[in-house]
Amino acid sequence: MKKFMIFLLPLVVFLGLLAFLYQGLFSDPREHESTLLEQSMPEFVLPDLMETQKSYSQAIFEGKVTLLNVWGVWCVTCAVELPYLQQLKQDGKHIIGLYYDQDIDPDFGIKTVARVQQEVKDKLAQLGNPYAFNIFDVKRDLSLDLGVTGAPETFLIDQTGKIRLHHIGDINPRVWNTKFAPIYNKLVAN
Repeated sequence: MKKFMIFLLPLVVFLGLLAFLYQGLFSDPREHESTLLEQSMPEFVLPDLMETQKSYSQAIFEGKVTLLNVWGVWCVTCAVELPYLQQLKQDGKHIIGLYYDQDIDPDFGIKTVARVQQEVKDKLAQLGNPYAFNIFDVKRDLSLDLGVTGAPETFLIDQTGKIRLHHIGDINPRVWNTKFAPIYNKLVAN
């Protein structure tokens, strides 16, 4: 009996590993459930990117259905999604940018805030500015609190400041129509 168990154990481990890896073949790495869904936005006080003497808190989300878009000028996919976000803005969607820059971090090099502001102005002048304003997440504190893994990522936040949807990747017509629009339309109808 012991010899049978010795031969059976590796087979069971192998089959378990095989099932785990097979499941991974059909999963979408951009799809993971945010632990913050249906919870209020984390508390924060962060400056405006262009007017650093002005600051914002989670109170900015109260009263409006808002898209919070995490982005940076260094992000190629963010540049691809900016024209569609501009179209959403023209359709009346309220979009706030959550901007962080890798080059502010000493591990990546030193860049002044004025240089970051100029890069943002240039990029938005070139591709369109969908944002009501940009929150400057200098140390990525809010991004970490939200569980952001990269850019772009977008959060749909209701009129009470609750996170209703978290999407990793760009917003395009297909993503908007299949994922965002049904929830957005219900929220604005209330």
